[in-house]
Amino acid sequence: MAVIKVPTTFNIDVEFEIPEFYRRMVALIIDGLICFFYLKISIAIFESIKNNSSPFETDTQYNLWTLFMVFVFLPPLIYHVILEITMNGQSVGKKIMGMRVVNENGGRASISQFLIRWLLRDIWFILLFFMGIYMASEGSKTESTVLILLVVGYFITEIVLVVSSQKGQRIGDILAHTILIKTNAKASIEETVFMEVEDSYTPSFPQIMQLSDRDINAIKSILETARKKGDDNMAYAASDKIKSHLKIETNMPPFQFLDLLLKDYNYLSTK
Repeated sequence: MAVIKVPTTFNIDVEFEIPEFYRRMVALIIDGLICFFYLKISIAIFESIKNNSSPFETDTQYNLWTLFMVFVFLPPLIYHVILEITMNGQSVGKKIMGMRVVNENGGRASISQFLIRWLLRDIWFILLFFMGIYMASEGSKTESTVLILLVVGYFITEIVLVVSSQKGQRIGDILAHTILIKTNAKASIEETVFMEVEDSYTPSFPQIMQLSDRDINAIKSILETARKKGDDNMAYAASDKIKSHLKIETNMPPFQFLDLLLKDYNYLSTK
């Protein structure tokens, strides 16, 4: 099982497990099947509506074509980017296989990073492949051959990068500065820095707001890794660096201190 060490802003390395290639393939197949059955069902519904409409009503036919493009083809195209943004880096397939997308610092990826990954997803190159086949049937042999070779080259490059690179990044991940990591498939909001804080809560360390979102994500990652490995030294080191940086004086145990910092951040960031 591949493990990478990601340096945080506190000069403490956090370990992440990189999912095996078969996990990525199974997740991709699951997501592909969801999109396939969606297309199959929605096309059947569209055909039923179309057959019950008059072929001589131009406006109706135009409206049906618009609905077809919006409700049939658009959802599969935006499936991954919408789910990854709303489900904290996971699609249905990734969630089932226990994976999620994070930025290279181990924190939550930004919307722009998800968009960059989406713009270089396989779906666009699959569409180009079928476009190449269509062009070949229309007689454009040279153009179709170049297009198909381009698509084949892209997929070969993707597979080689994922299998051979240390972080298991595909082209979209490299450009978006994201990585795919293994996680608990049952985890949900606990995977982010966000947590429920009661309205009557009183923050202990308001200095936490001096830190950036990247710093907060680093604290969360360090805390999770230290707990998972039972590494008290990692928690102590992080606590000392944060206390020194924020000029906080407390004898609170490191795990309790880091937990309280995250709770303070959640309370103060929503007020």
